[in-house]
Amino acid sequence: MESANASGPVVVVQARTRSHSPSGCTGCGTLSEWVHSRYVRHLREAALGGRPVRIDLSVRRLYCENSACAKVTFAEQVPGLTVRYQRRTPLLQHLVESVGVVLAGRGGARMLRILNVTLSRCTVLAQLMRVPLPPLVTPRVLGVDDFALYGGTYGTLLVDADTRLPLTLWEGRDAEPLSRWLRENPGVEIACRDGSLVYRQGITDGAPDAVQVSDRFHLWQGLSRRVQDIASAHRGCLPAALPASEERELTPAEESAEDAAANTRAGRHARRLFETVHTLTDMGRSYSAVAREVGLDRKTVRKYAQARTWQEVMRRPPRKPSTLDPYLDYLQQRWDEGQHSAKILHQELHSKGYLGHYQRVKMAVAPLRRGLPLDEPRERPPSPREATRWIITAPGRHGPQAAERLGRLLAHCPELRHAHELVRQFAAMLEARDATPLTGWLDRLATSGLSPLVSTARALREDQQAVVQGIVTPYNSGVNEGRITDVKLQKRIMAGRAGVPLLRHRVVLIAHLRRRYADGPTVTPR
Repeated sequence: MESANASGPVVVVQARTRSHSPSGCTGCGTLSEWVHSRYVRHLREAALGGRPVRIDLSVRRLYCENSACAKVTFAEQVPGLTVRYQRRTPLLQHLVESVGVVLAGRGGARMLRILNVTLSRCTVLAQLMRVPLPPLVTPRVLGVDDFALYGGTYGTLLVDADTRLPLTLWEGRDAEPLSRWLRENPGVEIACRDGSLVYRQGITDGAPDAVQVSDRFHLWQGLSRRVQDIASAHRGCLPAALPASEERELTPAEESAEDAAANTRAGRHARRLFETVHTLTDMGRSYSAVAREVGLDRKTVRKYAQARTWQEVMRRPPRKPSTLDPYLDYLQQRWDEGQHSAKILHQELHSKGYLGHYQRVKMAVAPLRRGLPLDEPRERPPSPREATRWIITAPGRHGPQAAERLGRLLAHCPELRHAHELVRQFAAMLEARDATPLTGWLDRLATSGLSPLVSTARALREDQQAVVQGIVTPYNSGVNEGRITDVKLQKRIMAGRAGVPLLRHRVVLIAHLRRRYADGPTVTPR
């Protein structure tokens, strides 16, 4: 039988329950055949052949024959087809809940509309929040980590490191909620965390017998950041990494170009600011005080104060290589021969295989029109981050160019060479999972004379027991990092507007849903 609604023809199935089969009371469970009346329930079922389905089911209302039961009458239920107070069949309800878990409200409503199930986003979210969370089993190995919730607000995520499934999450990264959760769920034997003092205190208060493990990734990340601080403090040493051919004196043409820049309005302004900033900083003023006095940003003041000459502020950084570089000699030759039309030069280069735009050729010959040489590509000095990457990378994984540059840099800067030695010693401990040299290494860190490493030694000493466990045991917070990536994905699916209860519900349920319907073999827990 068919009828029509706003979404098109509806397949209607009419059915009726048997008259003489007993049914259990929904209050006390007593079987009864004493019929009070009948009524028709209209149940929505999953689409059939692309059409919505409605089941018109005639069911009995029966008297409860147990005089002690609070119910006088009750409606019979058909297992697998009806649920109390629900107008959807269990199959359709499961579909709605699964779509809500995977796609949340707005996306779930759109997907259900494609499946000929019309529900609003609010209804999809309401059905999602009705799904009970899986029963919580106290993990033997607990992973604790924080994640950015929104703005400057952070949250805490707990993960079972054995099953790799998320347990719960909440807003904030304070010690009290963590210690309260651990007291309510006793039995945690090992807790993996980062170097946070807050999480350390929370685990100590909530599970004092648990072994705390400071995650090796966070240990390595913290050490890398301190090395980058050292590289930033010795920025002047970084050009030493370039080959000798790059460390050249200015040519006469470049010197004439800088002399010409001195007579420009920008050059006079740069020279005036350079003299003003250096005069004030030589008097002992701080960068912030100078910035307030001259009306500049503090970073601009620092740039002028750290420059040795005003030309350093004016000089453009070496440009990056471009597709035009192989044709620069030809451009110079044609210019010397008298061809000064950028359009014709571009056509000639195009016939030789150059595929770049005319504008790049026009900009390349612009210095020649002012009597200046072509702007040839020169390699830039490495940034502090790049130098840090060279230092923390294992020697066997360096490319030939990076290895040469690191060697030149370390030969020039004893501080970076000392930092490199200390980093390699710590890497050897992590690779061998041997914490025996840790105490001596911390002593060398504390006496290195490098303030970032001295502060690192102080922090690691306060947490030395957990650091030792992070080095020698296989436990780490890697599973937490993967789950945090999933939390960020679910936040983006909901456009960042999800509250913490909804986010918690989806993160926990979607992990179990993936595990249940995994395409490949089940992942063996570590």
